[in-house]
Amino acid sequence: MEAGRKPNPADYGFMIDPYTDWLRDEGVPVVEGYGIDLFAVETRPWPRFNANGAVVHLKGRGEFNTMFLLDLLPGTATPPLRHMYEEIIFVLEGRGSTQVETADGVTHSFEWGPKSLFCIPLNAKHRIFNASGRERARLALCNYFPLVKNLYHSDDFIFNCPFSFPEREGESKHFEGEGDMISRAARWHHWVTNFVPDVSVFSEMQPLESRGADSSTISFHMADGVMKAHMSAMPVGTYKKAHRHGPDFFIFNITGSGYSLMWSQGDKDFIRVDWRYGMLFAPPDMMFHQHFNTSHEPARYLAVALGSMKYPFLALRKKQLLGVDVNVGEGGGQIEYENQDPRIHPLFLRELEKNGVQSRMGKYIDESALTVS
Repeated sequence: MEAGRKPNPADYGFMIDPYTDWLRDEGVPVVEGYGIDLFAVETRPWPRFNANGAVVHLKGRGEFNTMFLLDLLPGTATPPLRHMYEEIIFVLEGRGSTQVETADGVTHSFEWGPKSLFCIPLNAKHRIFNASGRERARLALCNYFPLVKNLYHSDDFIFNCPFSFPEREGESKHFEGEGDMISRAARWHHWVTNFVPDVSVFSEMQPLESRGADSSTISFHMADGVMKAHMSAMPVGTYKKAHRHGPDFFIFNITGSGYSLMWSQGDKDFIRVDWRYGMLFAPPDMMFHQHFNTSHEPARYLAVALGSMKYPFLALRKKQLLGVDVNVGEGGGQIEYENQDPRIHPLFLRELEKNGVQSRMGKYIDESALTVS
């Protein structure tokens, strides 16, 4: 509105959502669901990124997060980019490289491939390149763009602001696949880095049996961000304990295959999501969920959300982090094996039998009286 001009009622709208208006104008497909096969998502040209793209809206994504799915065509690259939101990127397929220019003018370059994970520091200049002359590269970009778009309403500020955040860029080695282990108590272990070359073989997983049978985990603290990523592992023939938390987790299957059950307090039936590599799902707000490995190999999954171990950001996230392995009866979000729905373990045994896999849950659950029929 011009200075001194009287307000015009036509200038004012009601119930405006700048993010969804922006998304409509971008013209790319939007897919929704509880669980989505990211390899099956259709993409269309997205000029902003010089790529084909789509946007994934999971039912449990919450109000602040979204995920952009980009297909970099053979031999192409994004234009130079910067943005006032953090972004954690998981490589689904393809090989390429990323260049990040830090505030001191130094350009850091690293090469990525399938199952790489990397983070663009806040508002750092960067480009992403597809190194193949024949194959696409498909990347999942997890970010909180809806939060900043709905807060500022300005594309110019979000995508063209010159301000730098050198304190959030990390060390040079953090762009080279190296990191530092920071531990706080027995259950909190962060790998501080900006780039993990392949999360499927990441070797710094730490035991956390309080979350499930022989379970292990690691949190990635990337680019000193308020977004978090953590990875959990389930050995063959095992499953995690049920738990619940607030919305906005994006969960990627990394290795193995199996299924997850989701339900709200009082529900008679479960929502089931079968997963394998390429599947993405998110449990809605405060729905219990439980993950089951029914394959012949250990299963790993990667979860990305807003609110990190260092910067919880939301009171709900801080409560969730403190109560991740605390029984619901004691104020936490977890259901112990002995208190779980009696249908859960027989179902797991039936699924194992279909796949010819032996249960390794005997030391946690008395299976002598259970049948798989």
